Amino acid sequence: MGARVEHAWDLAPAEARAVQEKLRSRVILKDRRGPVRRIAGCDVGFEDGRRTARGAVAVLSADSLDLLASAVRRRPVSFPYVPGLLSFREVPVLLDALGALDTPPDLILCDGQGIAHPRRFGLACHLGVLTDIPTIGVAKTRLVGEHQEPGPRKGDWSPLMDGREMIGGVLRTRAGTRPLYVSSGHRITLRTALRRVMDCVTRFRLPETTRWADRLASG
Repeated sequence: MGARVEHAWDLAPAEARAVQEKLRSRVILKDRRGPVRRIAGCDVGFEDGRRTARGAVAVLSADSLDLLASAVRRRPVSFPYVPGLLSFREVPVLLDALGALDTPPDLILCDGQGIAHPRRFGLACHLGVLTDIPTIGVAKTRLVGEHQEPGPRKGDWSPLMDGREMIGGVLRTRAGTRPLYVSSGHRITLRTALRRVMDCVTRFRLPETTRWADRLASG
C-alpha cells in the first residue's frame, strides 16, 4: 500500500512546518469509514545508536483483539528530533511497514498525537492524510492544551482544551493509572475515537494495539 498523498521528506524544520500547515486542511474530523474489522497499532523504535528507525504495525481483529498480521521495516533516520515534527522522523518507516501488509487495516491507532498538536497536524493526522485510512492519536503525554483531571473510573474522560477549542480527550483507561491523550487523526470524530480506544483496552493502561506495536518496534 503506497501513500495516496506524497511530499518530500528531506526537509529543513521550517519547510516541514510549512508542509503541516498545507496538509492540515485535508484532515477530516467526521466519521467517514466503512466496517471496522481490522484495527492496527503502529509504533517506532530506534536501533544502532538511534541512527535506524524500526517501524512496526500490528493488525488485530476488532472483535477478539487477536493478532491477525504484523510487519516490521527499518530505514535510516533522516530527520532530527524536533518537538512538534515527530511525524517527519517516524511516518516514512511506518509507511514502509504498512506497505508490507497484504491487506490494509480499517483503522489505525497511532502512538502519538492527532489534532492535539500546535498546528493541529500530529503524527496520526499526517499518516491518515497520506494513506486516507482513519486514524486516532493515542499519546502517553500532553503536547498542547489544558484539562481537568478525568474521573477515577475506567472510561472516564475530560476535554482537552486549547483556548475554546476542544482538541482531544483525556481518557482514563484503567482505574488508578495515568490517563491517555486521545485525539482525532483523520476521518473520525473524537467521540468515536474515545470509544474505539476503549474497545481495544483490556486490563492494561495501553490499548492492545499499542502494546503489540510497541513490542514489535522494541524488538
